[in-house]
Amino acid sequence: MEKLIHALNERILSLTMRIRDNYPELMKYIDEMPVTVPNEPDPHVRAKQLQAYYDSLKNILNKYAHGHGWDLE
Repeated sequence: MEKLIHALNERILSLTMRIRDNYPELMKYIDEMPVTVPNEPDPHVRAKQLQAYYDSLKNILNKYAHGHGWDLE
């Protein structure tokens, strides 16, 4: 489970850096996104929240690209 959490953190960092470097106008949306860290020690809950946060970042970027007629894939 720790490997999964580590991988999710790396993906989040990578996507956040991509947004910051290439689409700085989106940073205001990231700053507004609530990040919740579970207070339970259950790694399954933490992994689900990290995945949800990553999915939210990806969704913001994809909606922005789609709105501008770009294909990010």
